[in-house]
Amino acid sequence: MMIETHNDEEGLARTLVSLVGAAVQGIVRDVVVCDAGSTDGTRHVADHAGCTLAGKGLAAGLAAARGEWLLFLEPGARLTDGWTEEVTSHMANHTTPARFSPAGARLPAFLSGRISRRGLHRGLLISRSQVAAFVGSAANAEELARRVSKRTLRAEIWPASANKAQSGGR
Repeated sequence: MMIETHNDEEGLARTLVSLVGAAVQGIVRDVVVCDAGSTDGTRHVADHAGCTLAGKGLAAGLAAARGEWLLFLEPGARLTDGWTEEVTSHMANHTTPARFSPAGARLPAFLSGRISRRGLHRGLLISRSQVAAFVGSAANAEELARRVSKRTLRAEIWPASANKAQSGGR
């Protein structure tokens, strides 16, 4: 799991809390937080949760990650119940990158993905070797997510923007 941050301690905490069940199941074994020089409590939240802190960018995150598959999320994003089964199945049966379906979306998944300008608003599940192929040409996970073609999983994600709206924008 990899999360890129910059001054987003609340969003990071919200995402990490949503991953506790998957950590207990052994699905999430390590979380790498690629921090771009936060001056708030982001690094403290990451350290307190047992995350590995890495520098800014894909290369730093890839060097710190241990898994063969990497799951990129925005700080503040939350995965809905049942996502672990879908991700496990995808990793066992596919080699292509994948993203999550938007939770609570009123638009069909293929349209909602085209409307957002953020590449990671639906997360990104991708193999380590595929990330390595983009290191150098994609500076960060956001750019990587916009560049690769992805399969859409049935599991859903509440994007970071939806969570900010639910919490009053804080």
